[in-house]
Amino acid sequence: MPFRPSTLRLTLAPLAVAAALALSLPGAAMAACPDDATVAAFAKAYLAKQPVEAFGTGLDAADAACARNKLVADLGKTLGPVVGYKAGLTNKAVQERFGATAPVLGVLLQDMILGAGAQLSPNFGIKPVYEADMVLVVADEGINAAGTPEEAIQHIAGVRPFIELADLMLADPKQLTASVLAASNVGARLGVLGELAPIDTSPAGVSALANAEVVMTDGDGAVLSTAPGSAVLGNPLNAVIWVAQELAAEGKALKAGDLVSVGSFSPLTPPKPGQIITVTYKGLQGEPSTSVEFNLD
Repeated sequence: MPFRPSTLRLTLAPLAVAAALALSLPGAAMAACPDDATVAAFAKAYLAKQPVEAFGTGLDAADAACARNKLVADLGKTLGPVVGYKAGLTNKAVQERFGATAPVLGVLLQDMILGAGAQLSPNFGIKPVYEADMVLVVADEGINAAGTPEEAIQHIAGVRPFIELADLMLADPKQLTASVLAASNVGARLGVLGELAPIDTSPAGVSALANAEVVMTDGDGAVLSTAPGSAVLGNPLNAVIWVAQELAAEGKALKAGDLVSVGSFSPLTPPKPGQIITVTYKGLQGEPSTSVEFNLD
């Protein structure tokens, strides 16, 4: 399923006209990119794990991206450099939860990434949730020109199991719309990353990613959720293509070594003390997996 920038531009053109008309109407009010002080206050509350106020419910895509970029720059002073990106709202069920019709882009920073088997408090965020995810690792910059999964897989170094530990963070959950989520860096807080596993770069490898069974279990081995790889935009590789195109629209590009979190394969679930959560990719070589334990105060 290819994603073409030209299609995106055609989709956005009517929206641009509508925006121009709205500005010309008497009394029309348009949201804008939050100012630096507002973003700094948001970042401070985020780092202190204090409920934050939404930047605004009327942000358009450009203003949400502006807010996210400012926020990432502020958080990067504490959490380190950019190590990758996340495609949020790539699963239809999650899109419906937030009233979205398209994915949203987030940024992963160095200190957000934890190793397999990490142990941490279930209160790792303001309003913490965990979800089964997957990371594809970029092999080279050729990924930025890929338009199909068959093209994209030629530029992927492998798959790394990933449990995202996200944060819904807002003081008022009713404000958590798709645009607010985008402005808030898609709730990125932490994630538990497993070891790199190889993937077949042939068409069979493309099919394997789509057909893989992403299984989340608890410490007793009970299955908590299961979903096919195709639950994310038809194939996890499509999420990488989408991220590359979104970055291109901002004048950026994926590079070798970047991590790309492709999105959720499970419900967003609050953690409980004593839980051990494992995510396994059945159908992929070696059935790679990673785990997290919520057992600390």
